[in-house]
Amino acid sequence: MATANKNLSHYDKSTIPNAKEFRFGIVVSEWNDNITEGLYKGAIEALLDCGAIKENIMRWDVPGSFELIYGSKKMQEQQVDAVIAIGSVIQGETKHFDFVCEGVAQGIKDLNVLHDIPVIFCVLTDNTMQQAIERSGGIHGNKGAEAAIAAIKMAELRKNN
Repeated sequence: MATANKNLSHYDKSTIPNAKEFRFGIVVSEWNDNITEGLYKGAIEALLDCGAIKENIMRWDVPGSFELIYGSKKMQEQQVDAVIAIGSVIQGETKHFDFVCEGVAQGIKDLNVLHDIPVIFCVLTDNTMQQAIERSGGIHGNKGAEAAIAAIKMAELRKNN
C-alpha cells in the first residue's frame, strides 16, 4: 500500500535504458477517464523523458478495463516492443469490482505468458475515487509513469534475451 511519502512516479533516469529505439503501445480504458487520462499523461511524460520518440507511441482507447485484455492482445500484433494497459476500477457496492479486477489481472498475465510482447499492468484497483486521484497525478505521484518505466525495462529485457 502506498503511503503519503511514497511518490509512484519518481525514478532515477540514469538507471533506465534509453527508449529511443523502442515502439510502445498504450491501451487506455475510457471508463473513469478522469483517472485514466491522468495515468496516460504520466506514462507519456515518462516515456518521452527517457528518450522515446512520440511517433513510436501508439494509443488505442477501449470502453472499459475488461476490454484492456483484447485491446492489449491486438496491440501486441502492431510490432511494438511493449504494451501498457491503463485502467481504473473503483470499488462499488457489488461484487462487480472483484470480477473485473480478477479478470483483467488474469487476462493480462495470460498475455504475458502466451506472447512475446510484454504487457504492463497499469490498472488502478482502488476502494475510493480519492485513492485513484492520489495515484494518477495526485499526492502519491502517477502510477502511469511507473508503468512506463516498467515498459522500457521490459522492452530492453526482451531485446537482450
